[in-house]
Amino acid sequence: MTIDVNQFHGVFFDESDEHLQDMEQLLMTLDVDAPDPEELNSIFRAAHSIKGGSGIFGFDALMNLTHVMENLLDKARNQEIQVTADIVDIFLQTLDVLKDTLSAYKEQTELPQEQIDASIKVLEDTLASASGLPVQDAQDSPEPNAEDEANDIEGFGFFDEEETAAQEESENGADDIEGFGLFDDEATPTKVNTDAEANRDTSNVDEGFGFFEPENLPVKTEAPQSAPPKQPIVKPVKTKPKAVAKEAASIRVDTTKIDAMVNLVGELVITQSMLSNVGQEVEGQVGERLQLAIDELQRNTREIQESVMSMRMLPVNMTFNRFPRVVRDLSSKLGKKVDLVIQGGNTEIDKSLIEKLVDPLTHLVRNSIDHGIESPEKRLEAGKSENGTVILSAEQKGSSIIIGIIDDGAGLNKARILEKATQNGLAVTPDMPDSEIWQLIFQAGFSTAAEVTDVSGRGVGMDVVRRNIESIGGRIEIESSQGEGSAFYIHLPLTLAIVDGMCVSVGDQIFVIPLLNVIESFQPTASQVKTLGNDKVLWIRDQYWPLVSLTQLMQVDDGITEPTKGIVVLLESSKKRYGVLVDSLVGQQQVVIKSLEQHYKKVAGIAGATIMGDGKVAMILDADSVAANCSTIPNEEVSL
Repeated sequence: MTIDVNQFHGVFFDESDEHLQDMEQLLMTLDVDAPDPEELNSIFRAAHSIKGGSGIFGFDALMNLTHVMENLLDKARNQEIQVTADIVDIFLQTLDVLKDTLSAYKEQTELPQEQIDASIKVLEDTLASASGLPVQDAQDSPEPNAEDEANDIEGFGFFDEEETAAQEESENGADDIEGFGLFDDEATPTKVNTDAEANRDTSNVDEGFGFFEPENLPVKTEAPQSAPPKQPIVKPVKTKPKAVAKEAASIRVDTTKIDAMVNLVGELVITQSMLSNVGQEVEGQVGERLQLAIDELQRNTREIQESVMSMRMLPVNMTFNRFPRVVRDLSSKLGKKVDLVIQGGNTEIDKSLIEKLVDPLTHLVRNSIDHGIESPEKRLEAGKSENGTVILSAEQKGSSIIIGIIDDGAGLNKARILEKATQNGLAVTPDMPDSEIWQLIFQAGFSTAAEVTDVSGRGVGMDVVRRNIESIGGRIEIESSQGEGSAFYIHLPLTLAIVDGMCVSVGDQIFVIPLLNVIESFQPTASQVKTLGNDKVLWIRDQYWPLVSLTQLMQVDDGITEPTKGIVVLLESSKKRYGVLVDSLVGQQQVVIKSLEQHYKKVAGIAGATIMGDGKVAMILDADSVAANCSTIPNEEVSL
């Protein structure tokens, strides 16, 4: 049976990404004065695994570059060369090229051949220089053979880590023992390269790629045509017992399958809510028993929902771990000294959100280093330590997660922001509250940088940062103090599939407002309601709030339009704070978001829909879209 190895490309790409990330983290923390042998071994094994996998799939450019890198790593782990900061830099630069090469194979685009050739030459020159050999001798190392690499793959589902380590040990000391029968039952099987094995078709190997344990793979043996050469004899290697439970604890599943399961759980939540409504109509002992059963179903449904949703959750460290390298490279380039502190990296968030956070976070971190953190000289003059600090933090609050990018730099320059806003024709006044002034930096084309460099003005702009965050249901807040630093806080929902919402009624319709945007609700008095032109505003907390009538916005018949007769819900979007007038509060409920855009054009103010427990459809409000319908209150008259 022959299996097309192309179907396993996804497994290889995913695991190679993980190997590259692990290598980068280990290199970033490696102590060049006293390198940990186990860390060097781990880096070597990761490179070896990528080389082997690329050999199986015929990714020759990736295999050749990793092979040369592996040679240098092998010398380092065997203490034949001294690891220096320069060598670590070369390894990190090679990782960048490996990432680009892997991405080219993944996306089937043109290979960065010039970068690959340049990296190979740098590695070979470094190997020759560190080993005291002529450069040509280092370049004469044999090219890796794809078939050999396919038979020698590690780390892609064939062997446990303990087996890989044992295999390396056995290859290094193959001549020390007489005979084979020295292994315990749990000892790692040793790879013996017989002529029959060397000539076998590698298509037989791919059947077990990441799906079978080595002992379950059929072993084909053939009688040798002639007496085989004397085989090297290996020493027994003591290995730890296999952690079978650990192996069974992880499995790769296509995200589309998880999405389908999440959708089914959402339907289950709706069905359970419908049953709860029916149960309330049944009286007597039968009704009591039914209600008990429904309560138990509700608990079980909640547990199933949490379990299924957790399958999509990943620690935010998956994103945070790329930033030590970003901070290191950028601070070195700018001549600054910056320490990165990561807090709450184990906080979990939906995988789809993690993927969309990379660009905004990268831009904000780069901005903190470029614009926020001062040079060592200026920091010393200001009475600070010469090392600046950037903090990446994450914490969960209820059904939302807050990600912070905090620095102890110079802070935002209010005067410069106002000056730039005036030049851009924006309506601003000196007495504007700081929270509104800081939001001006998210205007398209807004920059206070004195000059454009390859750091400032490249990548996504601040307007795109906010737009990307809003596209995943989030908002961003800024706090800043001149001379003390700035803090950017990104508020996000834990997941995009299910949201905790406040249900409100308007006429005979129900709307759901995400709790992430809700500040408070109250019934206003006549003294709190003011008129500005043709619009109503609220005087709350010593400031004016724009007021939106949901009855008028959604064109609902028989809804309340007089503020003192209804309920006002104060909301906070990424753009502004405002009040929404509704008829009454129905209650708080967890709802499943259903997209409307497959069947209807996008409706202003609506993020989606959900099915309530009574079977009715309720619209879910989009706080940012509703904010666009708020009246603009002149700043010279009031303070928001």
